[in-house]
Amino acid sequence: MTAVLAALAVVDRARETELLEAALASGAHVVLEGPPGTGKTTLLRRVAAARDGSFALVEGNAELTPARLVGHFDPALVLSRGYQPDVFVDGPLLTAMREGGLLYVEELNRVPEETLNTLLAVMSEREIVVARLGLVRAAPGFAVVAAMNPYDAVGTARVSSAVYDRTCRIAMGYQSAEAEAQIVAQRAPAPSEAWRDRAVALVRATREHPELRVGSSVRGTIDLAGINHQLARARGVAEDDWRAGLDAALVALSGRVRVDESSTRRPEEIIAELYVAHFGTDPADAADGSDGSEEREEQRSGEA
Repeated sequence: MTAVLAALAVVDRARETELLEAALASGAHVVLEGPPGTGKTTLLRRVAAARDGSFALVEGNAELTPARLVGHFDPALVLSRGYQPDVFVDGPLLTAMREGGLLYVEELNRVPEETLNTLLAVMSEREIVVARLGLVRAAPGFAVVAAMNPYDAVGTARVSSAVYDRTCRIAMGYQSAEAEAQIVAQRAPAPSEAWRDRAVALVRATREHPELRVGSSVRGTIDLAGINHQLARARGVAEDDWRAGLDAALVALSGRVRVDESSTRRPEEIIAELYVAHFGTDPADAADGSDGSEEREEQRSGEA
């Protein structure tokens, strides 16, 4: 565990850290529920590091079969030695069970139903019967922690009541503006605190814009600051250059936001609008008496 991750975990997350530690100490399984970029994985990694136990991470997707989760017999060794326990290759679930560690399942609502049923049985009984291997019981300290974004409807399935009945739920919303500014300060360079605060405000505004169905997480602010830094260096301009910041915002945020179906505008137009709202108009336009609207319209037409 790096010092950076440990520091990020505690930014505006003291309550969630305390709740997770208490739930795990009681022997409960936990679901961390919240939008992307709210620190779910970082929080768990910090708590896991403090436990001095193993930590197995699996990504929930259509390819997470029961065999990949539980483990399998090595085919080559089976041919020569048969189905012996020592030729079984533990998957992340059995690894966590044997070592009394944490199994972290990302994107729980993307896990196939068959695999989820296997996981539910282990969560209830803390043991599993594997064909030709036998019964495997979980060592003390074993727990399942899952994470999910309840607002993502693409490629996901509804999480059943059976999951919630076997888990405790910790809801994680976005941090405060001050906390997000701290996170960005730890992860990316910024021309000044004032610039960083405006960038944070811009990204937070994407979450409330009436034409955006999904806004950006703090990761968007981190990328905005990082791209702005590199663009300014490449162009040989000041790091608070207005146009470098606009281009960085377009690159960092236009793919992260989702425009509502009722809107006729493209994400680039909305990001440009929010950028002007938080960073002002282009100083070069003010110098030549133009408001810059014609040039920005040409830029948007070119992007189309």
